Amino acid sequence: MKLLKIATFVLLCGAAASAQAQQYEWQPANDESVQLDPAEYHTGRVYRPGPDGGNLHVDIVAQQPITVEMARTEDWNVVLQHPRNTPNVQFRCVQEHVTRATFECHLAPNAPMTLILRDERNAEHAVFSGVAAVLSGHDPVRRLASPNAIHIQYYRWALLDTPPSYQWFRQVKEKYKLTPIVKVYGGYAPSGDGEQVSIKIKSPVPMAVALLPPQTADQLYSQQAQSIDAVLAGAPCKQRGVQELTFQCTVNGTDGPLSLVVTPEPGIKVPNKKAEVEFYAYKCVANCPADAPQ
Repeated sequence: MKLLKIATFVLLCGAAASAQAQQYEWQPANDESVQLDPAEYHTGRVYRPGPDGGNLHVDIVAQQPITVEMARTEDWNVVLQHPRNTPNVQFRCVQEHVTRATFECHLAPNAPMTLILRDERNAEHAVFSGVAAVLSGHDPVRRLASPNAIHIQYYRWALLDTPPSYQWFRQVKEKYKLTPIVKVYGGYAPSGDGEQVSIKIKSPVPMAVALLPPQTADQLYSQQAQSIDAVLAGAPCKQRGVQELTFQCTVNGTDGPLSLVVTPEPGIKVPNKKAEVEFYAYKCVANCPADAPQ
């Protein structure tokens, strides 16, 4: 019994030490600098809290007083499209007369929120009519005053001095019967810039393999595109005439959705055999860099 108590004590001490080692803090993420005219609004970062809600932490420095607040993203998107609807927006965590401050706000679960900054000059105008005027570009006052220079420093809640953790995620693994028709695997989109992908091909005949925008891949599949040589000439991630090869490419979030295209090389007699295709993406899963999506 005594040995059991000692073992339990050691186990609990180890768990406590492990918990103490997992220290989190607000760490600088991306930042941005903007200039606002009188009564003008700036739409900042969109926050997407999980089922337990979340918190945000932002440092703001402005030359002239501004109001900082949060609004439901879907409501604010309506405002951007229809400025006269602004009075229907309910703002949260409103902080006025800010020139230098740390703005914090607790976010409700599963409710995307947008950070909004408003220049407080031209106060004699009604606030919401001013928004409509600014967004419509018909406010004469904003052309007569110098811009209000603002710097926004965003933060992320992360472990202290912990390097990013990455993991390979399988996108495709299949053996398929070869045909002259292009094989297309869709549904992949890079999570951020510099994401690595790995593609493996094993085939009895030389193959062309590439990552392409879905529209281009669909055109090849339906044989509505120009020749495959012309299409693949501009593809940054491709291999030609390969039978057994594993290769890697780097893709960016700005590339948008991509489709993996696999097809026998033009003019090749296609045998009644199968080809093997594997496709993996190397994604950040923890302590991601500041420019990784939240």
